[in-house]
Amino acid sequence: MKTTGLCFALLSAVLFGVSTPFAKLLLGDMSAQMAAGLLYLGSGLGLALVLGARAVLRLPTHDEAPLARRDLPWLLGVIATGGVAGPLLLMLGLARTDAASASLLLNVESIATLLIAWMVFRENVDRRLLFGAACIVLGAGVLSWQGHAMLAPGALYIIAACVCWGIDNNLSNRLSAVDPVRIAMLKGIVAGSVNLLTALGLQHAYLPGLALVAGAGSVGFLGYGVSLVAFMLGLRHLGAARTGAYFALAPFMGAVASLALFPAQGVVRLLVAAVLMGIGLWLHLTERHDHQHAHEEMAHIHRHVHDEHHQHEHGPDDPPGAPHTHYHVHTRLEHSHAHYPDLHHRHDHDHAA
Repeated sequence: MKTTGLCFALLSAVLFGVSTPFAKLLLGDMSAQMAAGLLYLGSGLGLALVLGARAVLRLPTHDEAPLARRDLPWLLGVIATGGVAGPLLLMLGLARTDAASASLLLNVESIATLLIAWMVFRENVDRRLLFGAACIVLGAGVLSWQGHAMLAPGALYIIAACVCWGIDNNLSNRLSAVDPVRIAMLKGIVAGSVNLLTALGLQHAYLPGLALVAGAGSVGFLGYGVSLVAFMLGLRHLGAARTGAYFALAPFMGAVASLALFPAQGVVRLLVAAVLMGIGLWLHLTERHDHQHAHEEMAHIHRHVHDEHHQHEHGPDDPPGAPHTHYHVHTRLEHSHAHYPDLHHRHDHDHAA
């Protein structure tokens, strides 16, 4: 499960990281709130087309678990923090920060995600993960240092956006059993519409030309929509703290892409910060968690195969083949193996990190 979750998390990181300098290019011709609205609308409308095509073609992924009423509070929190506030704050920060520095500062998102997962949602975080997080924070500090005790212009906006996304990631973890394409589509359409209507109504902004709208929509679809779907699949297998840690690759990809689009600034600081952040990421990637643990009885619905955690009987109305999706019950199970805080391993631990 780690390999599957790792691949999804890294794909999400690459798509989002590369989108950051392209998003900065858009800010020369529109306001921050207009850009945030178009990026998220592009993600939502693009994923709506994917959902339609998936249903028509009856692709194997069409049978993901649906949204339930109990999921709505989590969904509203995801839209508010990650869809409305986060993108707006990022656009405000990008307008005041060079693209390479802004891209690397996005590493703060992984730290915010890890700390919230550990302190609020009680995911297990050991010393290795914490030391890796400290390296990433130190790297972000080197990147932001301007020769005196002040952050670079725009850095606070980007850090605030990262905190919003850290909250969003942990709330999304509560929804990781649900169809990720549907979640990302709703988030994109609702959040994008809010930011766009605010820009048009309160700021009296005008829509840019068709080429810019199409460009923003394309960047949003890949960098926000497809990236979010991959991130939620990573959450399903790894939990919030570790998926957020692997997502730390995103700023490196953004910094590399930005150097090709914008003149290099502060290359030495970028290299020092990249080394520190790379050490932190390596510590996260090489972590192993293995101990005797118990699975208490639980019942839920999600897409699954019949592995060691899914040894249940099927009724006449349950779907054949695998993977499949249906309501099922887990009986109590106690064993030991390497695992991560996925859907079936969100248990308490007797020791602190």
